[in-house]
Amino acid sequence: MKFFDVIIIGAGGAGLMCAIEAGRRGRQVALLDHGAKVGAKIFISGGGRCNFTNLDAGPGNYVSQNPHFCKSALSRYKPSDFIQMVRDHRIPFHEKKLGQLFCDRSAADIVEMLVSECEKAGARFLLNCHVQKVEKPGAFQIQTSQGDLSCGSLVVATGGLSIPKVGATDLGYRVARQFGLQIVEPSPALDGFRFNEKDLKRFGDLTGVSVECQVTCNGVSFRENVLFTHAGLSGPAALQASLYWHPGMPVELDFLPTFGPQALEKWFRKKKEKGVKSEVKTVLGELLSKRLAEKLCELDLPAHAHLASLPDKKIGDFCGHLQSFTLTPASTMGYGKAEVTRGGVDTDELSSKTLECKRLPGLYFIGEVVDVTGWLGGFNFQWAWSSGWAAGQVV
Repeated sequence: MKFFDVIIIGAGGAGLMCAIEAGRRGRQVALLDHGAKVGAKIFISGGGRCNFTNLDAGPGNYVSQNPHFCKSALSRYKPSDFIQMVRDHRIPFHEKKLGQLFCDRSAADIVEMLVSECEKAGARFLLNCHVQKVEKPGAFQIQTSQGDLSCGSLVVATGGLSIPKVGATDLGYRVARQFGLQIVEPSPALDGFRFNEKDLKRFGDLTGVSVECQVTCNGVSFRENVLFTHAGLSGPAALQASLYWHPGMPVELDFLPTFGPQALEKWFRKKKEKGVKSEVKTVLGELLSKRLAEKLCELDLPAHAHLASLPDKKIGDFCGHLQSFTLTPASTMGYGKAEVTRGGVDTDELSSKTLECKRLPGLYFIGEVVDVTGWLGGFNFQWAWSSGWAAGQVV
């Protein structure tokens, strides 16, 4: 049985970072992955250009049952630290918007950088390696498709259940449960919403319409684009809101967030006072796409309603609906479309400084498998780098 100081299950972002840091400390490290190549989710992220961090990443950008848990790792390994590694490897990058950093060329640049640093640190890769059993009679013993291994420190960096087409499995949760750790129920997140039957009939013909919108869910608001699809709502604002959504919760849409309270109503009344005789859908079409304007008027006003004949109270009610349109999704689109998995290993089980299990020394959980989930826009990669780095200092 081959012994390593550290065995890391999962060669994604968090696992690679942990291997780099542990190897730099002189630890003998093995990185196991059931895939044929490392960093599968890195390759497909950011449209193939990898949104590898966010300049503004901080604890407020993460969801967890313990919102303070991520503070330690994020404060000790910051976006600027990872950016320096990217610069050291002369990888060109740019800020797209809202602090989001992308590779100029390809996500492959990030994977190659991490693999290079792992190799430099002496980490060994075991790919196409399927974990069959984990035991701990003394040292950890791992039965794999490539033989039996043992180690003093075992790091679980298996990710969540999102995007099964690149190999996502529930292995990390199974290992946690095997050793008696609590799991916060996983669910798809950063995922589009699926309409309920009523809303599918109302909005199904808007497929392809995109609009800047403020989406509010569970008291948290995001203002970016929303895209109507054949099944529901997608686009950045909807994906962000899904991180805070639970079944049965309403979602509120403000289709005209550039207008403050009462400002939209004043805009319509001013048009009316000027003698505009057009149908309301035509007037609204000055602010929204024609298809969306027609649909919103159809849902709330008599057919062919003209602005000139619309009572002021009705104008006020209509504007209120435009800026606080409420619907209740049937579900999110599911793990096949979700960017990440919300939930995971309960942070109460882990040290926030080292990511080590409090009740079982030598066992660590890092990255997406932990109940720490970031917003869309590079935040989840930063958690991978920070949590992997933190564990790498002590394994």
